[in-house]
Amino acid sequence: MYQAGEFIVYGTSGVCRVEGVGTPPFAAEEERLYYKLTPVSGTETIYIPTDSPVFTRPVITRAQAENLIASIPSIEEDSFTSHSARLSSEHYQAALQSHDCRDLVQLIKTVYARSKRGGRRVSQIDQRYRKRAEDLLHGELAVALGIPVSEVPPYIARVIGQKKTS
Repeated sequence: MYQAGEFIVYGTSGVCRVEGVGTPPFAAEEERLYYKLTPVSGTETIYIPTDSPVFTRPVITRAQAENLIASIPSIEEDSFTSHSARLSSEHYQAALQSHDCRDLVQLIKTVYARSKRGGRRVSQIDQRYRKRAEDLLHGELAVALGIPVSEVPPYIARVIGQKKTS
């Protein structure tokens, strides 16, 4: 069970802070416990049962975040290709629902690589899923590293740039 003050990844909502565990004001069942969550990139409050089937996990540690960032150059882009919007959407959704930071990096790198090939415009589906993957990844890295979300892309660029020059 998570404790108040912890940061967790909640489904595809991203990183949330556990504000408390208890019975919410609307609960009909007195004995059922709920997490009170506040997304780090929002102002709403989310109540979920502590036994909810929705995926949750602790945010990665600082060391895991630093290792992930250092490994970004070696993460290969995805070889999946399809001209079907439905199949592309399902493929990207599976990457998001894996809740794995490496999969998010791969999705982002794949869409960027496609945008560089042949001067083609990237589809709206590609753009939407890349943006969602960036939001999820940057939100988690910001919490793990203890920096604002806006500083995550320059931080990644700096670390990867230093790695290339050393």
